[in-house]
Amino acid sequence: MNPPWPKGKKLVHLDLKGAPPRVEYLHRLIELFSRLGVDGLLVEYEDMFPYEGELQLLQATAQPAYSREQVLSIQESAKARGMEVIPLVQTFGHMEFVLKHRPLWHLREVPHCVGTLNPHKEEGVKLVMEMLRQVVELHPHLRTVHIGADEVYTLGEGEDSKLWLASTGRSVEHLFLRHVTKIAKAIKEAWPDMNIIMWDDMMRDMSHDTLKASGLVGLVQPMLWDYTPNLDVDKTVSLLEKYHGAGMSDLWAASSFKGSTSVHTCVTCTQRHVDNHLQWLKVAASLSAAINMRGIAITGWQRGNNNVFTCILCFQTFSFTFKLHKIAVPTIKQGQCLHLAAKYTLTLASLRVEKMNHLLCFYRFVRGWFSPYHRQRKMVNPINSMHIHNQASLYLDTLQKMVEAVRKEMVNYYPDSTADEWIEEHASPVAAPLQRIIDAIQACVKEMVP
Repeated sequence: MNPPWPKGKKLVHLDLKGAPPRVEYLHRLIELFSRLGVDGLLVEYEDMFPYEGELQLLQATAQPAYSREQVLSIQESAKARGMEVIPLVQTFGHMEFVLKHRPLWHLREVPHCVGTLNPHKEEGVKLVMEMLRQVVELHPHLRTVHIGADEVYTLGEGEDSKLWLASTGRSVEHLFLRHVTKIAKAIKEAWPDMNIIMWDDMMRDMSHDTLKASGLVGLVQPMLWDYTPNLDVDKTVSLLEKYHGAGMSDLWAASSFKGSTSVHTCVTCTQRHVDNHLQWLKVAASLSAAINMRGIAITGWQRGNNNVFTCILCFQTFSFTFKLHKIAVPTIKQGQCLHLAAKYTLTLASLRVEKMNHLLCFYRFVRGWFSPYHRQRKMVNPINSMHIHNQASLYLDTLQKMVEAVRKEMVNYYPDSTADEWIEEHASPVAAPLQRIIDAIQACVKEMVP
């Protein structure tokens, strides 16, 4: 049996972009997390933050961004339960929600990469600092901020970067460190007591000497993320030791409870994420006492659902060693009650997958008796056509009832726009061809049967 996570804070990541939960639901989640012993929230607002002034264009358009009052209420709810709120503001890579806007295109590293900021333009630094200023000011008594800086794709490929890199002794590593150090120093100048966390992946291949001379030592706390079920324990321990040896004494880990698999995942694979956490427990047990692990963030990258069930299982993996079932099950049931939409999602996925053989057989029958060639020439058998019509109607009716149930439950947790998007992505591709077949058969039979 693995021991629980040994020390430091246990954070839950709230990814509010893409499918932002209603604030009322977030309050209920915070209450649930409090019962589990969560110490804090790592909140990634992106376009759901109520940016003002020239930054107002960053606000979401599919649904309204959270209001200032709502952002404060989330913090108050967490604070009342002894939980710290740490905002995550991307400052280098993954700035898609910023750089997608036409007035800001000129701040991209390269035109075709929407996510990476050009590190040479002072205007870009001012933009990032203004984003941070507004976020910090709306988080009274803030002690820690996360500046992202992961997956800075195409860095070094822009014309400004090529010119900078042409000088002897410069590399893309130095370019990365130069920008992040500039941001970190600007934060410390504006808020001297602020702790700064950043993702570690851009530094993993850097040498001990490069890290030590980077200027980041003493400024930032790297957060090493790995979401894989077969996480390499020895390699991860060595990497943490390298950061520590370079002088980065305060370190964090990051696991995942959802959203870190394929881009089209609809239903979270529970076992994959539990296995990831079991590996992280092995890492924690293997670290020397000299390494100061500040804690771990359990990340949940948003797609179209907030899988509370998986989050609870992953957190329980860290929190309990014995009698896990007796302690965890009541809490899991509470989480399931908070999100019955997950049940309908699973059912609809089952309908699409388990019934696929029936649908394939059905479409083979359609191809044989009601192909486009047959339809155009009215060479159809009315009896066979009506059989196809009845089957298609049955499938469509079952699908529509399930979609109605999903929508009814989903809008309790997410904006209408999120429910609409989910249905369009997952139900419409099945419903639309069925409806076309039904309409085409009705048109053909009308002309062939008196």
